[in-house]
Amino acid sequence: MSVKPSVKIQKLAKSQIEIEVEISGEDMAGLRDLTLKEMAAVAAIKGFRPGKAPKDLVEKEIGGEKIDQETIQLALEKTYPQIIIDNEIEAIGRPEITIMKFAAGNPFVYKAKVSVLPEVVLPDYKKIAGETLTKERKVFSVEDKEVNDALAWLQKSRAKYVAVNRPVQKGDFVEIDFETRLAGVKIENGESKNHGLIIGEGGFMPGFEDNLVGMEVGREKEFSLKAPDDYFAKNLAGKSLDFKARLNVLQQRELPALDDDFAKGLGNFDGLEALKKNVKDGIIAEKEQKEKERARMKTIEAIAEQTNFEAPQVLIDYELEKMMSELNQSVGRLGLSFDQYLSQIKKTADELKKEMVPSAEKRVRIALVLKAIAKKENINVPENEIEAQMNETLKRYPADGGAKKNIDLEQLKDYTKGVIRNEKVFQLLEKI
Repeated sequence: MSVKPSVKIQKLAKSQIEIEVEISGEDMAGLRDLTLKEMAAVAAIKGFRPGKAPKDLVEKEIGGEKIDQETIQLALEKTYPQIIIDNEIEAIGRPEITIMKFAAGNPFVYKAKVSVLPEVVLPDYKKIAGETLTKERKVFSVEDKEVNDALAWLQKSRAKYVAVNRPVQKGDFVEIDFETRLAGVKIENGESKNHGLIIGEGGFMPGFEDNLVGMEVGREKEFSLKAPDDYFAKNLAGKSLDFKARLNVLQQRELPALDDDFAKGLGNFDGLEALKKNVKDGIIAEKEQKEKERARMKTIEAIAEQTNFEAPQVLIDYELEKMMSELNQSVGRLGLSFDQYLSQIKKTADELKKEMVPSAEKRVRIALVLKAIAKKENINVPENEIEAQMNETLKRYPADGGAKKNIDLEQLKDYTKGVIRNEKVFQLLEKI
């Protein structure tokens, strides 16, 4: 059955609205009959087949309170979603429902408080973008050292390692067992077996690798170091740590000659000069990409700062949860649990989240400004573009992997649409 409620909409602070809905007593009676009929169809009443028991007997068996609850739920389902559609309300999240009046034979009145997308009144974003991009524009150059460093990295990546019988020197590859103690007590995650590293490349705390120089395979060494004041593990920063290390493997690194043959072995290069040009072009492209991203962020930040609106709290809360989840994953990749990370930085999850609020609000404001510009400029994203980008994303996952099966395609579609739309907005701003 169709229900035609009376509706009043009131704007509230912090990008919220309150919808007051009144459904006539006649419509509520019809909804109650419908509810009772649906419940009777599945109710097990002794002596009757489902759906065949008399109405008054079903009502007595189920109970009036249960029927009232289901009637209210049906009334909400029949009215709230349609009100949102009919009034073109851009609601965010679930509504907060308050029952105002409910009694047999009388109108049913409820209020729904819900967050909505704010009205974003844009400044002269084209002027701001033009001024910001002109100010931020940079010309790039590549120093010989940058090219040489990149070539050295390629050289090291093609190195051979040969076991040698001598003391450790800078540049050697070693595998060690080690443990770390603070005031005589082993620290959590402070030990490892057959840990590989290149001596002199700074993979450990300053001074650690220097203490391995001169060691021989099978030997052990104990030494102490003071952790830097800015050490990533805050609970160890500035403190004296005791180490015990055992050398298990020692290999000398042999680098290939940096010549035409080396270049040809890397791919379709005529010789070393062609490789150098390719490396230089790659460095320039990387710098340009980083600079484009930096200039874009400066531009949209400048526009957002001059756009006056209040970000909905529900979106800020969502962004906070997203940021915490991203941090949790990053910490996991470092081999730490989130609790261990919190212990190291000496903060609670709530304290950390509170610190993130300004960043979360900034992210939300930027996202809403980008969406508002896209709307004003009539920037739409064709379905074929979304589908093509989604397919590229899905290709990164193994066809038979569990991760691919767990992907929410609707969420991926919304995310992909937003990414493409934002790219189109930035491209428009860059043409000004």
